[in-house]
Amino acid sequence: MRARILGLLRESMPEPVSGEEISAKLGVSRTAVWKHIQSLKNTGYDIESVPKKGYILHKAPDLLSPEEIVAHLKTKWVGHHIHYTVRLEDSTNNVGKKLADGGCDDGLAVIAEEQTHGKGRLSRGWFSPMGYGIWCSIVLRPPFMPSEASKCTLLAAVAVIKAINKYKGVNARIKWPNDVLLEGKKMVGILTEMSAEFGKINYIVIGTGINTNVPKSMIPDELKELAISVADVAQEPIQRVQILADYLKNLEDLYETVLKDGFRPVLDEWRKYSDTIGQEVKVIAPEKTYFGTAVDIDEEGLLVVRKEDGTLEKVIAGDVSIRPAGAKGKRYS
Repeated sequence: MRARILGLLRESMPEPVSGEEISAKLGVSRTAVWKHIQSLKNTGYDIESVPKKGYILHKAPDLLSPEEIVAHLKTKWVGHHIHYTVRLEDSTNNVGKKLADGGCDDGLAVIAEEQTHGKGRLSRGWFSPMGYGIWCSIVLRPPFMPSEASKCTLLAAVAVIKAINKYKGVNARIKWPNDVLLEGKKMVGILTEMSAEFGKINYIVIGTGINTNVPKSMIPDELKELAISVADVAQEPIQRVQILADYLKNLEDLYETVLKDGFRPVLDEWRKYSDTIGQEVKVIAPEKTYFGTAVDIDEEGLLVVRKEDGTLEKVIAGDVSIRPAGAKGKRYS
């Protein structure tokens, strides 16, 4: 109901909408309308009550609430069901997996303004402060084979890039397999987790953490030289909810392309945005470490590295460090 009331207020901006008109259109009492308006005000919406004229919405809060997402969302099904928490004492991926185990809808979005136990690859944490980023997970139930699930990380990276590079001054790139970089620093992390059985995926949860506007003063000391936000370089105001809505739309479009044509179009797009291909790299794998040049990703989404001895190696698991431009010796980031 709150979302529908907000819809009417937005349509009328900057003119007022009477309580009587809202009541008639939504089939509820004027008292109920008043209560919902008060609830919206308490959430942070700047709504003016004008005597004998009605209600005027002046400004919406910077929230990723269902009401705000619905107002910006252009998808057909992704994000149409939302599990929203202001302060999540967990990670959105963990919550997404629990809801998926319970039979939640395909395309469910788990969103938090803050998560206290954000997760990255290789059991690393993810700094997710209140109201300064996009911390979300999407549940998908794809029909393809479990062996292709890891490519969803590449798909999500392309979806993020297309959402944030719309802003003037932003030119983000992708570091294989799951980071999005801005000016060489980490801005986005993506963690894809799967539940599967032989030959069948039960569900995939794609967790995405986007540092939209975390102030440098808030970033832990050990991350200050490594992290960056969209707002740090954007030459125009950014809007978290719009970035999220664009990301969900891009994710849906790319996913439906995969269902129709396979992953090849997504991999082709990923290559365009890659900050890894062509770079000297250090590969830290579970059982060995070696140096070389990243030359491509294959059809399975694996990184192809030409080692120093000229042989090609496919990176299946491990951590990849990129050698900075102009660096001397074997120093990598």
